[in-house]
Amino acid sequence: MSRTRLVALDVDGTLMSYDGVISTDVRTAVTALVDAGVHVVLATGRSVHSAVVVAHDLGLTHGWAVCSNGAVTARLDPEVEGGWAVARSVTFDAGPALRAIAMEIPDALFAVEDLGVGFLVSAHFPPGEMSGRVTVVPFDELTSAPATRVVIRAPQSTPEEFHEIVERVGLHEVSYAVGWSAWLDLTPGGVSKASALEEVRRDVGVEPYETLAVGDGENDVEMLRWAACGVAMGHATDVVRAAADEVTGAIEDDGVVEVLRRVLR
Repeated sequence: MSRTRLVALDVDGTLMSYDGVISTDVRTAVTALVDAGVHVVLATGRSVHSAVVVAHDLGLTHGWAVCSNGAVTARLDPEVEGGWAVARSVTFDAGPALRAIAMEIPDALFAVEDLGVGFLVSAHFPPGEMSGRVTVVPFDELTSAPATRVVIRAPQSTPEEFHEIVERVGLHEVSYAVGWSAWLDLTPGGVSKASALEEVRRDVGVEPYETLAVGDGENDVEMLRWAACGVAMGHATDVVRAAADEVTGAIEDDGVVEVLRRVLR
C-alpha cells in the first residue's frame, strides 16, 4: 500500500451512499490523499457533467475523472471555464442497439448522452433518474448521432429480463451493464473504466504496481482487475468480489475509508 500513487474510486455505492451523501470521513480521507501527492481519479458510470460536480464537491480541482464507464475522460483544471474539459471521448453507433431493444421492449425509455450537458431522451424518465439538461427528441434523432453513452430503462421489466434480451439481440459491438430497476447502460465496445484508467496512468507516469481501485458494481469488474490492488465494497455481488484482491466494509460502514487510510500509512 505504501507505494500506491494512483487511486481510482467509483462514486455511487463506494464514495457516496445511494441517497447521495458523502460522509465527513470519506471527504477527509480523499483530501489527505491529495495532500500527500496521490493521484485520486473518480471512475464512474456517471456522465461528465454529473461526475465533475462530485469531483469538485470533494475538492478535486486538478487531475482526471473517468466518466460514462470509460467512454469519456475529463481533465480537471481550475483555469478552464467550468473547471474541466473533455480530454478524450469514444463514441459508437447506437442506432442498431436502440432499434433492437425497441423491438423487444416497445415501451422502453431511451437516453443518449448529450456530452457535457445532459441527455437527449425519447420520453421523460422517472423523477430524479436523469441529470443535467434533459431534452425530449424523436426516436430517429437518438439513433442518428454517434454516442458515448446510452441508457435504456424499462420500468415494467426486471434486470433479469434485460439480461435475457441483451443476450437474445446480441449486442456484441457495445459493452453493457445491467443495473437496478431494469436499467441498461451501453458504452462503446472494448471501452471500460479500466481502459480509460490505463491511459490516465500513462499520462501521469504511474507504474502499474502503484495503482489501487475501489468499487462495488459490475461495471467496476475490469477496473478491479486492472489495478495492482482491487478492492470490492462489502455489499458488492459475488461477481465483483471475485474480481477483487480483497473486500472492505459496505457503504453504510464507509468501507472505503479504511482502504484510503491504509494508502497513507
